[in-house]
Amino acid sequence: MANDNPLLDLDGLPRFAHIEPSQITPALDAMLDETRATVEARLSREPRPGWEDAVGPLEAAEARLKRFWSPVAHLNAVADSAALREAYNAGLGRLTSYQTGYAQDERVYRAYQAVADGPDFAGLSEARRKVVTNALRDMRLSGVALPDAPKARFKAIQERLSELASRFEQNVLDATDAFSLVIEDEARLQGIPASVLAQARAEAQRRGRDGFLLTLQAPSYVPVMTYAQDRALRRQLYEAYVTRASQAAGGRYDNTALADEILVLRKEAAALLGYPHYADYSLATKMARDAAEVETFLTDLARRARPAALKELADLKAMAQADGISLEAWDTAYYSERLKERRYQFSEEDLRPYFPLPRVLEGLFTLTERLYDVRIRERRDIEVWHPDVLFYEITDPDGAARAQFYLDLYARERKRGGAWMDECCVRQRHPTPSLPVAYLTCNFAAPAADHPSLLRHDEVETLFHEFGHGLHHMLTQVDEPAVSGINGVPWDAVELPSQFMENFCWERDVIDLIGGHYRTGAPVPGDLFARLRSARTFQAALQMLRQVEFALFDIRLHAGFDPAAGSVHALLEAVRDEVAVLKPPAFNRFENSFTHIFAGGYAAGYYSYKWAEVLSADAFGPFEERGVFDRATGLAFLHNILERGGEADPRDLFARFRGRAPCIDALLKQSGLYETEGSA
Repeated sequence: MANDNPLLDLDGLPRFAHIEPSQITPALDAMLDETRATVEARLSREPRPGWEDAVGPLEAAEARLKRFWSPVAHLNAVADSAALREAYNAGLGRLTSYQTGYAQDERVYRAYQAVADGPDFAGLSEARRKVVTNALRDMRLSGVALPDAPKARFKAIQERLSELASRFEQNVLDATDAFSLVIEDEARLQGIPASVLAQARAEAQRRGRDGFLLTLQAPSYVPVMTYAQDRALRRQLYEAYVTRASQAAGGRYDNTALADEILVLRKEAAALLGYPHYADYSLATKMARDAAEVETFLTDLARRARPAALKELADLKAMAQADGISLEAWDTAYYSERLKERRYQFSEEDLRPYFPLPRVLEGLFTLTERLYDVRIRERRDIEVWHPDVLFYEITDPDGAARAQFYLDLYARERKRGGAWMDECCVRQRHPTPSLPVAYLTCNFAAPAADHPSLLRHDEVETLFHEFGHGLHHMLTQVDEPAVSGINGVPWDAVELPSQFMENFCWERDVIDLIGGHYRTGAPVPGDLFARLRSARTFQAALQMLRQVEFALFDIRLHAGFDPAAGSVHALLEAVRDEVAVLKPPAFNRFENSFTHIFAGGYAAGYYSYKWAEVLSADAFGPFEERGVFDRATGLAFLHNILERGGEADPRDLFARFRGRAPCIDALLKQSGLYETEGSA
């Protein structure tokens, strides 16, 4: 295949400096032609019922197509433009159509079934057996066994859902970028940290404005809500944020109808396959057995957290009342920070000077090297999509390359908000060897003129979280792409390595690695660290109820809810009536920007965060007992969890590492909510 189109050069890393939106359509044409030819060549003859002849070429073709699309999808998330969006949306529809058709091809199904039924199946590696069993399951879930008419309808639904998810996410991005607020009177910004004001002034100047420019991007929005003394300003930004992509924000990017259509189509797709609702269809590939088990898990957490949450809320209300304020949603972050300061003599801003991003990165890499016996080094000879993007290589002690990753850390316009890890390349050995390569993306404040990017402690946790996902992808030793790294891992287990990494951010030895004053290099003072640790469970119950609220809303939305009989917003309000101890105002339209479940793959799976938090808290126990740098424990986690990818059941992998099944007590103790014994 000619390589004059950089998207078709699949032998190395993406050639980001040379990719143009106009190249996407012709490249996709060529890739689909190549993939179809490979598949047809394999299916046009009767194979031997073994891996190499029957399904090996099919797996290789699918992995190659996935590798091709990776930089296109990534650029759509981090460097959005009108031309790129148009090409991406058009290509995504065609790609989804191909992939659904492939998954519904009975000839493909028979090829995998022949391997599963063949005499050599038992002798295949654990990874290859898992690839075959997963493929058969996933093809059944894609409608391969349906009659022609329902099969065609299922395919049409999947294509439409792909389009709707993309539009939903792009509406949120556009709605976020559409808002800005210029404040010329600096007195209105009292309480906001100087570093944030410097960024706001610089952003105003960049746009040719005087004063300070505030946005709904996290580095601007979060500090305003947390520190601004001007209550009217907090309300103004809060209302803009929680009404994004809704009719209340003017309707230009309204996601209400999109959400309804997504839910209707998901319900129909599940019904075509014989599932009572979409939740049980989604859970067919997860650890949890059914929606009832998820409901039980979540309502149990809510029951345990509620008494403490009511006490936490009472304390918050009392503090606001002392200022003559009846607590509202736009006050909670502000008074929570004030209460934390009073109770622990501690503010997140006290720690920010001690977490310059370069020092945090250096410490994170050192921790990784000590735990897993690898080396991490920057490379500056790699094409990237923005000047701020960094690139690193992970090697074994002997210098052999093991993995690579891109690091895109700063918030900017036309870049999706939040933080995430995604795959660029997946580890494989056949037919062409390749290293795993990850995209690691955050949205921190960029460096200022007189100091580097300075992180709050919760932002340090975010970085560790995403790097945990990255390590799961990059340190795998599985050579089959379909179950390598995070591939093939049940959605409710995939957060284990990420949430596990967050635990290190609370350990003194690790704080000394990642922390040092950006001017003097002085370590985090002992009394400040002690206050940080003591504040770890501050409002843990309120935070748990918030996550349970989102997760219950998600599972109920997909377990019997009918948009024709009621509104999505009404369902969310009903869940809040049951779970929340402080309800948001009536104008709140959180659901319209809930990209996790409408565009991000977490449909009927948002509970995974709490489910995996049980696993991660329990998995960290041996490090608490033996020391956070204990190499033997680190290697045990590496060999039993990180290296194994999706080739084995996560319950079995956890038991191999921990010596038993996971127990919910670890999470409850970590959250300061331990009352009774239980397990999950």
